[in-house]
Amino acid sequence: MGCAPSIHVSQSGVIYCRDADEAGSPRRTSRVARGPAAPLHGLLVQTDAADAAPPGRAPGAPRTARVRRARAEPGGGGGGGGGGAAPAAPAATTCRGRRRHCCSSAEAETQTSCASVQQVSSAEVRIGPMRLTQDPIQVLLIFAKEDSQSDGFWWACDRAGYRCNIARTPESALECFLDKHHEIIVIDHRQTQNFDAEAVCRSIRATNPSEHTVILAVVSQASGDREETSVLPLLHAGFNRRFMENSSIIACYNELIQIEHGEVRSQFKLRACNSVFTALDHCHEAIEITSDDHVIQLHKVHRDSADNSQTESHSFRYKNRRKESIDVKSISSRGSDAPSLQNRRYPSMARIHSMTIEAPITKVINIINAAQENSPVTVAEALDRVLEILRTTELYSPQLGTKDEDPHTSDLVGGLMTDGLRRLSGNEYVFTKNVHQSHSHLAMPITINDVPPCIAQLLDNEESWEFNIFELEAVTHKRPLVYLGLKVFSRFGVCEFLHCSETTLRAWLQVIEANYHSSNAYHNSTHAADVLHATAFFLGKERVKGSLDQLDEVAALIAATVHDVDHPGRTNSFLCNAGSELAVLYNDTAVLESHHTALAFQLTVKDSKCNIFKNIDRNHYRTLRQAIIDMVLATEMTKHFEHVNKFVNSINKPMAAEIEGSDCECNPTGKNFPENQILIKRMMIKCADVANPCRPLDLCIEWAGRISEEYFAQTDEEKRQGLPVVMPVFDRNTCSIPKSQISFIDYFITDMFDAWDAFAHLPALMQHLADNYKHWKTLDDLKCKSLRLPSDS
Repeated sequence: MGCAPSIHVSQSGVIYCRDADEAGSPRRTSRVARGPAAPLHGLLVQTDAADAAPPGRAPGAPRTARVRRARAEPGGGGGGGGGGAAPAAPAATTCRGRRRHCCSSAEAETQTSCASVQQVSSAEVRIGPMRLTQDPIQVLLIFAKEDSQSDGFWWACDRAGYRCNIARTPESALECFLDKHHEIIVIDHRQTQNFDAEAVCRSIRATNPSEHTVILAVVSQASGDREETSVLPLLHAGFNRRFMENSSIIACYNELIQIEHGEVRSQFKLRACNSVFTALDHCHEAIEITSDDHVIQLHKVHRDSADNSQTESHSFRYKNRRKESIDVKSISSRGSDAPSLQNRRYPSMARIHSMTIEAPITKVINIINAAQENSPVTVAEALDRVLEILRTTELYSPQLGTKDEDPHTSDLVGGLMTDGLRRLSGNEYVFTKNVHQSHSHLAMPITINDVPPCIAQLLDNEESWEFNIFELEAVTHKRPLVYLGLKVFSRFGVCEFLHCSETTLRAWLQVIEANYHSSNAYHNSTHAADVLHATAFFLGKERVKGSLDQLDEVAALIAATVHDVDHPGRTNSFLCNAGSELAVLYNDTAVLESHHTALAFQLTVKDSKCNIFKNIDRNHYRTLRQAIIDMVLATEMTKHFEHVNKFVNSINKPMAAEIEGSDCECNPTGKNFPENQILIKRMMIKCADVANPCRPLDLCIEWAGRISEEYFAQTDEEKRQGLPVVMPVFDRNTCSIPKSQISFIDYFITDMFDAWDAFAHLPALMQHLADNYKHWKTLDDLKCKSLRLPSDS
């Protein structure tokens, strides 16, 4: 048989030429035709540059085989059994000549040089001790029209022994590249009317195979009166090099050769190294890699079920190189005749690997690694899974179940436990603050002894968990925080501790309450007063009282008072999505919580008349300030599960072990353990902040209605501004409030209050929680989406 290529015409018009036989053979002509339903879109793609030569090539050019362009005859095709080819269409032209008319059917001609094919062979490349075989370089030329420049690169490829394809359109170029994975691509960047060269480059760069491809842009020669243009636009588009228009075959040849011995060879070595490490990772044998002088560079042991003892004292696991990656002492014992240079290097390396600047989690991982070495296979595999979990960043955040998880839970998690998506629209949410009112513009507050009888009567019951904060809100005209604050702070001796007068405290409470937004349905001064009441109630519990000192109590009461000051009635996610000033200021991290604490201290210290900290010494102030900041930041929900789990592991479990008569000698709740005091204060304010489901049913229902309304308002605004809807289920037209409460209790409340109850002993709260959950469950079972059954309303 001759050397006729195997021709394949793709749907987009790319013509591939695959050599059926690379041995020399006489010339042979073949025809290719396709039906009228699949035109080439004006494309001509030539393949294997080494297989073609133009008609006018100089003497001595290889003998060629031509496949002439043929037009498909209607109803044509191969004849009976004669095997003769159909006659060529009169209008046929050669593939390197000009097209005389537009084809409505597939027409092509490919020239194949059998002599040149023999020059294309694999090359051997050495990388250190490795000997690798590199296949012939493949080049893709993307030129809309044939000209001297495309011919120059074509024959340069022929001279260099490269395989070459030519594509005429971006679509065919991309298809051809995805099929052959060329090492070099040359794109015509001289004219823009045919196709956008930079867009073509970007489309190729968007594919995985292009990672190791060098893309060359052919640009026009700059005229004498025009400045040299920058290459930055080309580099940004994905090009590696620029070639100034030059149709000389030797110029094109030199450019391609430089690319081969530069970028292409480097990329080939990089792929080889990646392959070696991939092979190491999947190898089932013990592997040791050494330098030329036999110093171990890497020692990997794969734990196999047949033999789990293939380890040495200096071996280490391949994926965990920190500190144990090289045991220098055992390495140096490998050869006593090692060069002195290595001996000088080892002491410094040993000091580096013995440094004690590791985090506790790193020490835990190292201990587990060491335990794996002599463990049975099943234990080693279990420890592997443990290590995978420990290496994650969200150690305390549970993962939601399947994608069919309750949408109310998913939305609550998305809205409360994330800082939002990146900004997706041009709208900006302008954060509107209330004008910070100075106490001088307010009426002088009355003293605690001159409180009106209706308010005084309500406050007599403030130590009870059944205290009705909404009644206080009504009789104080939405100013419950000042009155409740005066009573609670007086009971805990806050003025005596801070050495400030009651007048200063009243002025401070007024300023703080004035900076809560009464227009918010939920996050207003009534919520702040409710959290203050819950905090004071928790501080009265025996075990809490015995674990904290007075500074902790004062810090907790102040933190509860200011924890939501100047809250805009929108979540952190909303502010981040809207690109608000606060989100920018606090880098999309704990935006509101950071603002609450910062503003509270700004309002406090800016005027001595309301500065409750002005008379305490610097050290006390710094300690108190840090405790307040830490507690307010703990109310941010993204670290909810971290705080809860730390409390359970550091407080609940050791306490349970003590109660059961364990040998544990530590008192995790004692005053001598500041880290445990911090955990208790965080848990206390977190529970106080979301204690609504543990309130008596009427109060619980009122709070549920208020938070739902605030979320409804946020969803309405997100839709108006074209922002991402953070919690889609909170649509006022479709939301089921009982479902949202059930999800909130199941996901956030139950576990946290179980842990807090185990510490503080709160049976009344847990009974309210159970009753309220039953209420919401009953409504949900009856398909009721409102706060109460219609008959109860």
